Amino acid sequence: MTATDDLIRELERTRDETIRYFDLADTDLARPYAPGKWSVRFLLNHLTDAEIVLNERLRRAISEPGTVIWFFDQDHWAKALDYRTRSLETLKPVFTALRASMIDLVRRHYESDGAREFVHSRSGLNTIKSEFDHVASHNEGHLAQIRKALETT
Repeated sequence: MTATDDLIRELERTRDETIRYFDLADTDLARPYAPGKWSVRFLLNHLTDAEIVLNERLRRAISEPGTVIWFFDQDHWAKALDYRTRSLETLKPVFTALRASMIDLVRRHYESDGAREFVHSRSGLNTIKSEFDHVASHNEGHLAQIRKALETT
């Protein structure tokens, strides 16, 4: 097994778990993982938007070495895109398609272009490989929050 294979397996695993949550009942979607924190609905919205941003970010880094990639403010996105009322039915296929695209990018560029660098406007110098790794860890981090929200009664 290669590092690419391991990452693809993790992206597929987190995709499969994430997709299941899009079909939860409204009562479960409304559950936050802690008082004052985002609900499951907000987390699914955020994961979809993050998949959009990370796909674009990686495409730029692959195509435009040394480019500056701008931070996105998740709280502004949540408010401006109204995560409270946004259709999860519409977002589910978007997340699924973008994750398929991400897996293809990993397959094609993780090893061959992984050392290529770009600059993130907040965190500074990064590599394509570290950004691909971030996709999986970011998804897993929010899945842990969703699991926690669904455990509470």
